Amino acid sequence: MMQAANTPGLAIDAQSLSALKRTAKEAPQQATRQAAKQFEALFMNMLLKHMRETLPGSDPLSSEASKTYTGMLDQQMSQKMADKGLGLADLIVKHLERSRGGGANAARSGHAGGVAAAAPTGGNARDFVSRMRNHAEEAARSLGVPAHFIVGQAALETGWGRHEIKGADGTNSRNLFGIKAGGNWTGKTVDVMTTEYINGVPRKIVDKFRAYNSYAESFRDYANLIGRNARYSAAAQAGADANQFARGLARGGYATDPRYAEKLAQVIQQAGQLQSPTNQA
Repeated sequence: MMQAANTPGLAIDAQSLSALKRTAKEAPQQATRQAAKQFEALFMNMLLKHMRETLPGSDPLSSEASKTYTGMLDQQMSQKMADKGLGLADLIVKHLERSRGGGANAARSGHAGGVAAAAPTGGNARDFVSRMRNHAEEAARSLGVPAHFIVGQAALETGWGRHEIKGADGTNSRNLFGIKAGGNWTGKTVDVMTTEYINGVPRKIVDKFRAYNSYAESFRDYANLIGRNARYSAAAQAGADANQFARGLARGGYATDPRYAEKLAQVIQQAGQLQSPTNQA
């Protein structure tokens, strides 16, 4: 059976699999959606097959031709159902996108979370540094550390702004530092899936995070958290030492990721380089 060019069939043959691989290289986000739909279709195909096998009165001596035709029919039905969407593919895509976001969904504010390394991506990273610099400088004056330390942490937590924390309806929380909404928080919140490291093992959970009306508000809340919480005193007293700043946050429990200090120090260095005059666009 022929498939429309923009609706690939089940990736059970070399041709379909090769096409999916090419898409993954050329358009990763599109490939994620296609792979999720493939999984949904395969799941439905397995479900239909299992249902047929458990039907009473099924003929175990049916011809191979009949079995082949039934299998093709099941595959066609599965693909049609997946094309219409059952919701499983959407859940898979959201999970993968949040996983790639990593640090954007990390847990903070007295509760530790996990974060993935954030690599700068040319103009996007420079634009992020430029947009956040003024806010970071205000927070830096309050904490007594260089502004690029704070920009670097925001970059790590959000993947240079590519994976900011958003609610289920897509509303941007403007929470650049992954700060959780504890019992004392009376402002707006969003529920987000995040990675927690429990005994060194990453676990996915849904938790409540703070939401802000502006990025300036996010930076002020972050400066207040770090500056007034004794747990982070080593970070607040780091001066111009990026490594001490990163270690102070990690030791204070800002994140459960065992490599958080290492990752943060690296991204702070990158933010400093992007902020330098020789790297300004």
